Amino acid sequence: MRPLLQPVAPSIDDPIELLQACHDKVRRFAGLTLRLRAHLAERGPDAQAQEAARSILRYFDMAAPLHHDDEDHDLFPALRTLGQPELTARICELEAQHESLGRLWQALHPWLTATAEGQTCTPPAEVDEFATAYPAHAASEEAQVYPAAAQLSTEQLRQISDAMVRRRTPA
Repeated sequence: MRPLLQPVAPSIDDPIELLQACHDKVRRFAGLTLRLRAHLAERGPDAQAQEAARSILRYFDMAAPLHHDDEDHDLFPALRTLGQPELTARICELEAQHESLGRLWQALHPWLTATAEGQTCTPPAEVDEFATAYPAHAASEEAQVYPAAAQLSTEQLRQISDAMVRRRTPA
């Protein structure tokens, strides 16, 4: 008889690398909303469209909120300790964008849910804004804020990593 494998909590060696990987997914799934809209216009809510809608829903309902929490509750507070006024101002702008991105997501959610269920539903006007705003936000974070993480201590980075693991580990 083989021993049962025990689940192992993930480890995160570089929290910034994980956050950037999340941004790659943001770009992919935000772009998928545009392709889904075009697909629906041609073929309707077929199996391929339903799966695409489910994928987008899964990412932005589950992973994106964790990512925003990683930034809002761990990375951004740590970066504020650096005491750099320009960085802090940029962080404030990005946090406000998290709220506006959340509103855009809520505008798309009913359309994607209906599509995932095979229903025909008119895409909301916000699809284009969502598909451009999310990747632009990610690019701003990567260019203007993430580089400052190199100034954090090893202990601060470990605390961010530990919080990210806790957030993703089932109770």
